[in-house]
Amino acid sequence: MNTLFDKIWDAHVVQNITDGPTQLYIDRLYCHEVTSPQAFDGLRRRGLRCFRPEQIVCMPDHNTPTHDQDKPISDPVSRRQVETLERNAREFGLTHYAMNTPQNGIIHVVGPERGLSLPGMTIVCGDSHTSTHGAVGAVAFGIGTSEVEQVMASQCILQQKPRSMRITIDGRLGKAVTPKDVALYLMAQLTTSGATGYFVEYAGEAVRNMTMEGRLTLCNLSIEMGARGGFIAPDEITFEYLKGREHAPKGEAWQRAVDYWRTLRSDDDAVFDKELTFRAEDIEPRITYGTNPGMGIGITASIPSYEGEGKALEYMGFRPGECLLGKKVDYVFLGACTNGRIEDFRAFASIVRGRKKALGVTAWLVPGSWAVLQQIRDEGLDAVLEAAGFEIRQPGCSACLAMNDDKVPAGKLCLSTSNRNFEGRQGPGARTVLCSPLTAAAAAVTGVISDPRTLM
Repeated sequence: MNTLFDKIWDAHVVQNITDGPTQLYIDRLYCHEVTSPQAFDGLRRRGLRCFRPEQIVCMPDHNTPTHDQDKPISDPVSRRQVETLERNAREFGLTHYAMNTPQNGIIHVVGPERGLSLPGMTIVCGDSHTSTHGAVGAVAFGIGTSEVEQVMASQCILQQKPRSMRITIDGRLGKAVTPKDVALYLMAQLTTSGATGYFVEYAGEAVRNMTMEGRLTLCNLSIEMGARGGFIAPDEITFEYLKGREHAPKGEAWQRAVDYWRTLRSDDDAVFDKELTFRAEDIEPRITYGTNPGMGIGITASIPSYEGEGKALEYMGFRPGECLLGKKVDYVFLGACTNGRIEDFRAFASIVRGRKKALGVTAWLVPGSWAVLQQIRDEGLDAVLEAAGFEIRQPGCSACLAMNDDKVPAGKLCLSTSNRNFEGRQGPGARTVLCSPLTAAAAAVTGVISDPRTLM
């Protein structure tokens, strides 16, 4: 009667503290440049080394520029954070995927694509979107900097066990409806706090039919519903994706691993603390209209009228009852740990092929890793995009958040495939509409918010 979450969690319990948290063993710690410096300083003050350095991977991504990565970073704060991570990794003997190397990229893109994130693992990082790695069938969640230090020192963490929720999406997704649209739909239904305190398992026909890239997108956005994390039971799609990847098991070890991974599923009679079911056919391409990811509508719908949303609508320059189709777009951003994978670039290219970028639109197309950039080139997508007037930038978090040079100017409207649309998230005064790569592409070639189904 166990859920998959119970099985993975219980297998990693070192000890249960009476009337206290669980001491949980961690299989993989990812470190980036923003949330790790104080953790390393804490180890130095205590005279400690990392307990299991081979299970820690460091990678800069938030502050990396998406152009001229072979040159020194111009912003002094970003440069200091990136250089500090490299020094800390070297001092503590940790794996470091440096900027402008083939292994680098956004940490939540690189982890799965390198086979560092595997089914049955516990995975943490000082970043809320660590939930992404749950797509491979792992229990993955974000932690604070003091907890990063805990894991470095002991390979364990103190955690209260979350409650379990299963979200089932029955049926098949319609035309131009992507996993990003599914996530935006769920956020609107549950609100941004509707899954607070829960770890979410996604299930149902629509989820089973998602590619690995789509599952990574869905799990990435679990945190935007308030969930501690989200994950999907591993299956043949998972195994096919991981097979042959750099850090995945090889030979006989691979077969033994798959045999174990096949057992990672919730029992038929498992009891969840909460169960929700939705129909895939109720979901159309989605966009947001406010300043949190839960303020979203179907692309053909009108902005609802709710008390308490006046400030958000004033910031966005929208009105209740207004349809956003036809609204002028200034910027388009394709990328982030949400939608910076090869499938996202294929989708974007499928819309812009044979068309031209609209005049007046600034488009930032940013792969999630150097491996994704190479695949874009290998598949000839770069030629398609360049023929349409688009430029592909170098990998990094880019315009997902205003920690690097890719900032949207104040007042400008950006259709973004990233994960958050808070005030100032993409730059002071920037206005963000979250959407899928297909919807972003439709806006990029029309210059206005457009229904991608009309261009397919």
